[in-house]
Amino acid sequence: MIDLYYWPTPNGWKISIALEELGLPYETHLVNIGAGDQFAPDFLKIAPNNRMPAIIDRDGPDGAPVSVFESGAILQYLARKTGKLYGTTERERIAVEEWLFWQMGGLGPMAGQAHHFLKYAPNMDPPNDLPYAKDRYRNEVARLYGVMDRRLAENRYLAGDFYSIADIACWGWASLWEGQQQTLDDKPNLKRWLDALSARPAVQRGRALAADRRGDIGKDKDAQKVLFKR
Repeated sequence: MIDLYYWPTPNGWKISIALEELGLPYETHLVNIGAGDQFAPDFLKIAPNNRMPAIIDRDGPDGAPVSVFESGAILQYLARKTGKLYGTTERERIAVEEWLFWQMGGLGPMAGQAHHFLKYAPNMDPPNDLPYAKDRYRNEVARLYGVMDRRLAENRYLAGDFYSIADIACWGWASLWEGQQQTLDDKPNLKRWLDALSARPAVQRGRALAADRRGDIGKDKDAQKVLFKR
């Protein structure tokens, strides 16, 4: 049994989708980031960076429980534990890790900043409508999606012809392309990949976990104070 500490965001979806794809049993513990649950002392023992997702595997290495924080590290742990979604050769694993870390260091942070400056900052109190920041992150996300599209022109999935944790890591952020003010008209390969992953039952189940709790932070002033001013 895996204890999943989760909120319905692109980073949270990575782990709920992976658990569904891998068929691992899990128990969900909601971490309401808009209410500040991520700062609770008990949660900080598991995730010292006060960010979700995090997991506790009750059957960790040597049969002893282990906690893991950081979504990329969790994906790697679960893939190693099950021997799935990580490729079968060293060359395949190298490709998986390249695109996983590309997401962790590039797509996730840049798309997150695009969301912040395009959707949230203009609605803060006082408003912060910053044209330079909006252009900076919108353009960088467009560049990254161009990188994905070119990669997917030559490969069915990001790491090659096999589905992996790299695809799971990227899907959540890329699925929100409209909120990042992007277009897929010139990115047919990215669109094909998004459609293929969105049709997977496990992706649908992982995305649907606690979906009713996903609110509009752009209109929630209290949540903005917790997320952006603490």
